[in-house]
Amino acid sequence: MEKIIIFDTTLRDGEQSPGASLEPKEKLELAMQLERLGVDIIEAGFPVASSGDFDAVCLVAKSIKKTFICALARAIKKDMDTALKALKKAKYPRLHIFLATSKIHMKYKLRKAEDEILNIASWAVKYAGRYIDNIEFSPEDASRSEPEFLYRVIEAVIDAGATTINIPDTVGYAVPDEFGDLIRNIKSNVPNINKVVLSVHCHNDLGLAVSNSLSAIKNGARQIECTVNGIGERAGNASLEEIVMAVKTRRDFFGFLTSINTGEIYKTSKLVSKLTGLIVQPNKAIVGQNAFAHESGIHQDGVLKKCTTYEIMKPGEIGLSSSSIVLGKHSGRHAFKDRLKKLGFNLRESELEKAFRFFKELADKKKFIYDEDIETIIDGKLKEVSQTWKLIYFHISAGTHTVPTATIKLKSKDGVFNEASSGDGPVDACYKAIDKITRIKGELKNYSIQAVTSGKDALGEVTVHVRSKGNIATGKYASTDVIEASVKAYLNAINKLISKLK
Repeated sequence: MEKIIIFDTTLRDGEQSPGASLEPKEKLELAMQLERLGVDIIEAGFPVASSGDFDAVCLVAKSIKKTFICALARAIKKDMDTALKALKKAKYPRLHIFLATSKIHMKYKLRKAEDEILNIASWAVKYAGRYIDNIEFSPEDASRSEPEFLYRVIEAVIDAGATTINIPDTVGYAVPDEFGDLIRNIKSNVPNINKVVLSVHCHNDLGLAVSNSLSAIKNGARQIECTVNGIGERAGNASLEEIVMAVKTRRDFFGFLTSINTGEIYKTSKLVSKLTGLIVQPNKAIVGQNAFAHESGIHQDGVLKKCTTYEIMKPGEIGLSSSSIVLGKHSGRHAFKDRLKKLGFNLRESELEKAFRFFKELADKKKFIYDEDIETIIDGKLKEVSQTWKLIYFHISAGTHTVPTATIKLKSKDGVFNEASSGDGPVDACYKAIDKITRIKGELKNYSIQAVTSGKDALGEVTVHVRSKGNIATGKYASTDVIEASVKAYLNAINKLISKLK
């Protein structure tokens, strides 16, 4: 199969995302990971932009030995000289020159006529050709350029020595059919186009960067410029992972391959997110946390029976160990039972029904149910001791200028009892009220609370050690309400003490 060249511009265009600036050492760390990922070309930066960018390109150029390293330059002598200097120690260097060709850019930004642009483009490529033989030229804003003029510019820079012609959809204006037609028309109307590699660089302003890129390769492009996680100016660039996995997953349709080691995709995505501070949206294709996650009971049942019912890619293809069955309020018994088995719990049918009921109650309170939540359900609810006293109700009043008070209602075989008490805090007030009802003076030897899982809606698990008449009992309980967890943990310990004292 014919190969599609993957040109990664995460370090250059990706870094232009607001707030995504990278230090030279961070660029090198990411470049090394991109090399492991298997990209063909790394665009390391725009050396003339700043001394930091120059240093970063120098560092990457001298350190990376297997991958082509590219530097960006305008069609200006200073830009090209600076870029060539930064690339001096690169084993496989490439210079990327760009010059706008659309009417709006020529009139308002460059203030130059077509013939001037044509001459500058040819001169720039010829000048660079004295020092380097791998030259990429981009007619900036190509998708909004007049086709006939665009063809003339491309023909001229190829004659001048360009080896790759990149067609940018700079402002994400094109739509797939239109962009595909542009690539096909360039192939048909530029007589020397077969002397170069035809490339595309699509932006995502209309959410079409990946679609436009894929349309381009169906119509003759053989290099795609993209970024990890799709980061970049404004709405970003074509996403590397989406391009690569589309080509791989739908090889039957596209008929191409890439050199990407897809098992490194997830790791690379995480590194880019960590270094740039740009969080990957949960529903992001391929690398989002929900991309291989299933919460719907119907989907979970299908995936557990045959993963291809709802997954067109294997998680391992991008470096994930497995799919994620996310337990939540939409989950069914099949998924819950499967997770119990994986956690080592073998419950009788009656216990399973009881545990599933507790699970659903908890799922209505919090978004995600973690393995630790399930373990807490089994250990804390299915294995409860005989309850002499059961909590019916509690109410607390507390604040910065209020004496903490608590009202507790407990039930036993003798009836329902109420008591109120004040304390040093709401938990202490609750414990004193419980002591009044149960007539057991519990001495609290230890109290600890920890989040069982992550997030603001995490379960808080309270553990207490209570002593009475020489006996010590441990009580545990977990709830999204830490006061409730504190009360029920203490009551759990009191019930254990009563059993010991009988």
